[in-house]
Amino acid sequence: MEFLRTLSLDEVAPAVHLIIGSIFPEADSKPLEIGYATASSALKAGRQEKLVKAPLTIKAVREGFENIAKAKGPGSQGRKRALLQVLLAQSTEIETKWILKNIFGEMQHGVNEGVMLDAISKASKVPEELVRRAYTFTGDLGRVASIALSEGAVGLEKIGVEFFRAIKPMLADMSYDIREVLAEHGGLTAFEYKFDGARIQIHRKGSKVRIFSRRLSDVTESLPEIVEIALKELSAEAYIVDGEVVAIDASKKPLPFQDLMRRFRRVKEVEEKVREIPLNLYIFDLLRLGEKCLIDEAYQERWNLLAKICPEKYMAKRLITDKLEEAQAFLYEAMKAGHEGLMAKALSSPYVPGKRSRYWFKIKPFHRLDLVIVGADWGYGRRQGWLSDYYLAAYDQVSGRFELVGKTFKGLKDEEFEEMTKRLLSLKVSETEHTIFVKPEVVVEVAFNEIQRSARYRSGFALRFARITRIREDKSPEEVDTLETVRRLYEAQFEHKGRMN
Repeated sequence: MEFLRTLSLDEVAPAVHLIIGSIFPEADSKPLEIGYATASSALKAGRQEKLVKAPLTIKAVREGFENIAKAKGPGSQGRKRALLQVLLAQSTEIETKWILKNIFGEMQHGVNEGVMLDAISKASKVPEELVRRAYTFTGDLGRVASIALSEGAVGLEKIGVEFFRAIKPMLADMSYDIREVLAEHGGLTAFEYKFDGARIQIHRKGSKVRIFSRRLSDVTESLPEIVEIALKELSAEAYIVDGEVVAIDASKKPLPFQDLMRRFRRVKEVEEKVREIPLNLYIFDLLRLGEKCLIDEAYQERWNLLAKICPEKYMAKRLITDKLEEAQAFLYEAMKAGHEGLMAKALSSPYVPGKRSRYWFKIKPFHRLDLVIVGADWGYGRRQGWLSDYYLAAYDQVSGRFELVGKTFKGLKDEEFEEMTKRLLSLKVSETEHTIFVKPEVVVEVAFNEIQRSARYRSGFALRFARITRIREDKSPEEVDTLETVRRLYEAQFEHKGRMN
């Protein structure tokens, strides 16, 4: 808080991004594309020609990163290395440490986005809710900090839902029980298909269309057929809608998320990929229509307005009911159609950008496996001092080895993290700076939503959205599920899903 107040106005934005380890605004992210080998080479050369004469400034570091990100094309790695070398040669030992931590996203000092929002609020004497709301509209925490410190609440109140500036999408809480959802929403609830796709936000004003990803990146060039739909099939001239794109196979079955990622954000050979991996568009919310911002309107009102401008074939399939049996049958129908599950939305709910709330729930059936922990990473932030990101393995009956099928830090309570840390340290067989490897002894039950192919693990598989549901004190490592079971579950997924050839 005090540090922010000491900065000149043009230092605030870059300082905020550098402190939380994002370097650039989320809405304008640019990859540095610097690997470990490039950084090591630049560090070695920088140490040999230290040029520290004057203090390195915040603006100089930001400018250095900007220049590195701009280096593209043939020979770009050499230019990036040279630019980083110059930056490191100008920095002290402690500055070098934090520059490298920024590059590799390993800040580990506990000052995350939430802490920074609180600091901006206190430094500017503006209510945190107003700071947070402005951030969801801009995706640029540095810009929000600059406005808060220079213009206060008056400046932040002017920030709203603007065309061609993506806002953070509304998020949903997780539920595995439809009864819980009906009770939370007081009975009548809107259930929509939950798609295994990529969230997008479409902005149109006149003949201009821009499409943004969940992370607020501009993905318009990758989705030409979605641009066509936005221009020709939605009847309004100016709108912002929230939706999802899903990859499909030749028989129109949804393809796994992995296959969609081969298409999403593609900027080269797009036309070829359009033919190879066609997309279905599903729209489920309307955030702005003409000059009217709708995020504070009730969900049902937003849906009704959306239905007036959007053809039914592009709208998420929906059921409004207060009956458990009807909702369960609708869930089965969604799964049979190859989708992930259901979304459940309170009819009166506003659209709350960037926030997870119980206005919306995601309901997804899940599978469970008993796996053994073979290693763990040290945590950071709130989990600093605990081993809290666990390597999970199944037993390969062919090789006689335990093979990795995923990692997770989800599922345990704080006291369980602490106890697990002591237990795993007693089983340690080797370690690196961030990871310990352990004797395979601790068995855990793991819930997950999907299995996908993975080149990262020797097993060839990775669990998606894995979380530990309990520690199996009653099971020995010899009793964990086998790699063959994992393989069988993977193949079973394609009973309703499509598959790339």
